[in-house]
Amino acid sequence: MPQILPENAPFSPQQRAWLDGFLSGALGLGSSPPTTNGAHSPAPQLVNSPPPAPAPLAPIEPRKPTPIYNRDDPFPARVLHVRALCGEDSAKDVRAVALDLTGSALTYEAGDALGLYPENDHELVEHILEALGATGEEPVVTPESRIVPARIALLRGYDITRVGEDLLHLLAETAHDESEAAQLKELAEGDALDWLSGRDVLDVLRHFPSVSAAPDETLAALMPLQPRLYSIASSQLAFPTEVHLTIGVVRYHANERQRKGVASTFLAERVELVPGQRVSVFVHPSPGFRLPADGHTPIIMVGPGTGIAPFRAFLQERGATGATGKNWLFFGDQHAHCDFLYREELEEWLQNGSLARLDTAFSRDQDEKIYVQTRMIEHGAQLWDWLEDGAHFYVCGDAKRMAKDVDNALHHIARQHGGMDEAGAKTYVQSLVKSKRYQRDVY
Repeated sequence: MPQILPENAPFSPQQRAWLDGFLSGALGLGSSPPTTNGAHSPAPQLVNSPPPAPAPLAPIEPRKPTPIYNRDDPFPARVLHVRALCGEDSAKDVRAVALDLTGSALTYEAGDALGLYPENDHELVEHILEALGATGEEPVVTPESRIVPARIALLRGYDITRVGEDLLHLLAETAHDESEAAQLKELAEGDALDWLSGRDVLDVLRHFPSVSAAPDETLAALMPLQPRLYSIASSQLAFPTEVHLTIGVVRYHANERQRKGVASTFLAERVELVPGQRVSVFVHPSPGFRLPADGHTPIIMVGPGTGIAPFRAFLQERGATGATGKNWLFFGDQHAHCDFLYREELEEWLQNGSLARLDTAFSRDQDEKIYVQTRMIEHGAQLWDWLEDGAHFYVCGDAKRMAKDVDNALHHIARQHGGMDEAGAKTYVQSLVKSKRYQRDVY
């Protein structure tokens, strides 16, 4: 029987054989051996009986690619809990947040950060709509080029806490009052940035009431709402399907109005109230903030306040991997009785030997203010011994003051206990940085 269908035809061998036979008969292509008198047998005749049913095609299972969630395509993580870490007497509000990563295929390492997309404060959004004379239902375009009601775009798409040049130019063009138009133009040209400091979109709209920009134009002139990055406070070896954060809630009063941190109050005031709420997240790798590859290496961690977050992850990781290197933590805050974050966990690690040393500095518990850098200098001789033994030194937290003070204390220890002059201490600290034995996660 001649082969009519090619080998690469999309049929099984059984289907291809049946079709070759059927087409050969239909087209008169089948051949028979010659008769004894040299005559050929007549061409085969088509039979009216139905052909046999073709062999069933094997079902094709659709491939399910593993989703890759990232900054542009974040994962909707379910909120497991948001619980207070500070006592009632504390002047601060710090929350432990746990999110469920089940089904995300997201992985992270101790030291990484988590990116989180927040929503803006609902009350602030309503005040902005009121100042614009808008209902909130006007169709507008989001930064992702989607058309949604203005209220939704202000809640989830645009930054309403910062005022950019585009918005100021637009408002200057639409201000009916010449004086207001001139002031707005001056602000847009960067000549009065001090006035803008600490002010948001609502402040500007209320200060210049003669502007008449349309809602869609106003929103198009805003900056996109950016994700917030938080140091991860858990090890995935200890919590395979979860990620933990330690978040200080930001609230303050300025320019005659109460101000709120966008992401921190989103988690503390709104997410907590909705059971099963999901937040959009992605992993932000921090390759410059990693535990030593050798688990025998000792580490020194300086993390006051929420700066303790990655060191909680470090200690969980070292415990899960069975690392034998010694761990020393410096922690500080205002008051021991209400600001000692993760106190039970830290004391348990100290008791079972996971922490070789825990030195605390609670600045408001005595007349003289004591900080983590104070404790470093007090224990400078021992700290120098650890460094001489190859310890890695880590700092996490406030970049403006704490990180600088800790760095100065490290230089002081190198001079006092290493017998170095100022230049030698500087060279020594630089060598620690170059060899990745001095790493910082500061903000």
